Amino acid sequence: MPRAPDRRRPIAIDFFAGAGGLALGFEQAGFDVVAAVELDPIHAAVHQLNFPETAVICRDIRSLSGAEVRELAGIGRAAIDVVIGGPPCQGFSLIGHRILDDPRNSLVFHFLRLVTELKPRAFVMENVPGMASGAHHQLLDELIERFREAKYRVRTPIGTLNAAEFGVPQNRRRLFLLGAREDMKLPSYPEPTSLGPNGNGHSAHGLPLFRAEGLERGTTVAEAIGDLPDIEEFDSLWTTDRLVHRLRGGSGFARTLRGELKDPGDFSYRRKGGEGELTGCLRAAHTAESRRRFAATRPGETEPISRFFRLPPDGLCNTLRAGTASDRGAFTSPRPIHPSRSRCISVREAARIHSYPDWFRFHRTIWHGFRQIGNSVPPLLGRAVATGIMKALGRKPVRPRRVLQLGDEALAHFNMKEAADHFRVDRKVIAQRRRRVVTTEIAVHG
Repeated sequence: MPRAPDRRRPIAIDFFAGAGGLALGFEQAGFDVVAAVELDPIHAAVHQLNFPETAVICRDIRSLSGAEVRELAGIGRAAIDVVIGGPPCQGFSLIGHRILDDPRNSLVFHFLRLVTELKPRAFVMENVPGMASGAHHQLLDELIERFREAKYRVRTPIGTLNAAEFGVPQNRRRLFLLGAREDMKLPSYPEPTSLGPNGNGHSAHGLPLFRAEGLERGTTVAEAIGDLPDIEEFDSLWTTDRLVHRLRGGSGFARTLRGELKDPGDFSYRRKGGEGELTGCLRAAHTAESRRRFAATRPGETEPISRFFRLPPDGLCNTLRAGTASDRGAFTSPRPIHPSRSRCISVREAARIHSYPDWFRFHRTIWHGFRQIGNSVPPLLGRAVATGIMKALGRKPVRPRRVLQLGDEALAHFNMKEAADHFRVDRKVIAQRRRRVVTTEIAVHG
């Protein structure tokens, strides 16, 4: 249930919240995210599981006012420090056709409207780099001008950040729009903390080449997932994504995400629940032919038939993608091939590569779990951006005293009808997934 925020910590409101990668990054930087707005009931349910004291609002922001957000968040007239969010990016994507009049592009202006109604001290909007390319730059220019008319300054030039330069073992570039009210200090973009790909210490395939002065070597795929058990050794994982297994050894990165090593830069609430269990481990069936082709593909190369990338153990993962939503045909994006196994990576392995801690829960199915990861900001990248906002606000992060109990496990098992009923919304708010007979690479169980 929503709870009054810790007065020692600045507060944030998250739009287009998804599973909560950006929200977790801001929480780790010292913010209390008091409200999260998400249209998809499946994703909203998982958000509620992981953020049990956040007001999760399952609504279309086009029909939501700032006053309603305040009421539902239970914050009354309290000052809001930052509004964050990543409007759907398919209309801006560099993959496929960029459609300037895509109706989803209007959502960026509803984000602007809610910023002007809520009057936060600062805002952060995340999107794909394609938002600043070609004809879409006109839309971005208009958005910036309208923020200025609303008395908000925007940091220019607009910055694109790569998660690999902030300790995430993934080559993932995202555009961030940073703004602040005219009476506030304008936040700056974070400086890289680790080596990035292609020119910053890695080869074209993400293989580390050298250590640059002032920058640590980036995290590798092997360091992220090398301690995880092989899911194909457990028959139970055909029907459940939960594995009772004690993890041992591994890199500092892995041990930190397991909660064994203290992370001095993490000011998030500790979570209680699911101790001794590893989730996101559901197995997928692969054909014998797929396994043969996967095995014949060298790490760091793309398998020519499926176009799946085989992860290099000593390098970076390619960008994890969500695929298309149900209203666009529910196509699954290519999932990387495990660096040493003849299979695609699991949801938990993807979560590690995205810098999610092991306590973080995703939907039990592979399809929804990968969508929740692929659509989210890696928490470590979100934390880097949020740390800059904290500094611009003139605040210092405060470590919380309380431990949060994770929400009901059933929230990760809902189908669309159950999730919609839970939030009392129409189950057709998200177009029903159109199932197809699987004839290609993977038949997904669950």
